[in-house]
Amino acid sequence: MTEMSPAAQAAAAGTTGFKAPGTTPTRTPRGFTLGLAGVNFGIFLALLTPVMVSMAFKIQHLSPDADTAKANLGLVLGVGALFALFANPLAGRLSDRTTSRWGMRRPWIVGGAVVGLAGFALIGLATSIWIVLLAWCIVQAAMNAVLAAANATLPDQVPVESRGKVSGIVGITTPLGILGGSFLMNYLPGDFERFVVPAVIAAVLAVIFALMLKDRVLTERPTARLTIGAFLGSFVFNPVKHPDFGWTWLTKFFVMFGYAGIATFLPFYLVERFQLSEQDAIGTILLANLASMAAMMISSPLGGILSDRVGKRRPFVAVAGAIMVVGLVILAVAPSIPVLIIAQAIIGLGAGSFFSVDLALATQVLPNPDDTAKDLGVLNIANALPQSIAPAIAPAIIAFGATTPIGGYTTWYLFGALVALAGAVLVYRIKGVK
Repeated sequence: MTEMSPAAQAAAAGTTGFKAPGTTPTRTPRGFTLGLAGVNFGIFLALLTPVMVSMAFKIQHLSPDADTAKANLGLVLGVGALFALFANPLAGRLSDRTTSRWGMRRPWIVGGAVVGLAGFALIGLATSIWIVLLAWCIVQAAMNAVLAAANATLPDQVPVESRGKVSGIVGITTPLGILGGSFLMNYLPGDFERFVVPAVIAAVLAVIFALMLKDRVLTERPTARLTIGAFLGSFVFNPVKHPDFGWTWLTKFFVMFGYAGIATFLPFYLVERFQLSEQDAIGTILLANLASMAAMMISSPLGGILSDRVGKRRPFVAVAGAIMVVGLVILAVAPSIPVLIIAQAIIGLGAGSFFSVDLALATQVLPNPDDTAKDLGVLNIANALPQSIAPAIAPAIIAFGATTPIGGYTTWYLFGALVALAGAVLVYRIKGVK
């Protein structure tokens, strides 16, 4: 095949926003930030609404008792998160090698959203735990493929000096997705609607982003073959050769364990500790997420802008982790619903600062500029893995805590606080970024 110049490749892509592999963009394309934020919002709306609210009640409807429901929830979310763990870096690596005339990232963004929508519909219709498990694995694989491809467009399209601002805006989409899902749950009457409506919104936003994206186009497949070794390499990295990348991974894992992994059992916590009905629990989760969102609206964009201005990332991550620890401790001992809501606001304040700089920091420690999607996918394992490990170990920790004066759920949230604290400390092991 005849080699094409970057300009010719841009013409083939039908866009002037092309960035040749291995080069750094000089400006952010118009509308890109809003589009990337939109697709992230849609995916988090579809994925985190079940994790935070609807999956617990779907499992409860299919389980004979509370203890069985906890075990089933841990099984479904734990195994599903493992599929997310593998799908994200694999889809990232494959998108780095995609030679479609439609671009490197677009096929994965649109295809993943459509497959994910079908999986959500299957969950809504499921009448057994095993069907829910199968469908959730499909959903996690498909939607994480969308995330891998979509977020790989950030280093494709955005200059280094602007990534904190873009990352901060995109970071808001996580709490917005949670908040939007909590709001929808108050008005969607049945399991089918609770799973399908957020998925439809995600698919629409993914298609819109794909249509407006000035995607890179590869005219020749990379010379290196995707062997079994390379396939397995999609999920690993060399922490000795790239220590900053390794410490970034660990930091992200510990902080996300404290944030996302711990939150899974909040519906059961509200029902069992405060004797709330299902509908009252959903309403309380909405209020808690509103408080969290309000705090994030302050800390997320502010953190990203300040991080760019002072040229530092690590202090924002460290402070974020410490604030989240305070919120988790208060949540663990909350004597009332108002205190619980305050605790969620504090956690949101810390999480906003973390999300505002997390992606920007990650793009500065990537080992290979030509494998950005693959490497970001490896980092995204640190997002998915806590959501697998936490539900799997939660029933045992809660059961153990129930035999002590501390209490089951108190023990669980204090454990999460310790893990998040470890993340706040470990960020200073990263030496190549201030």
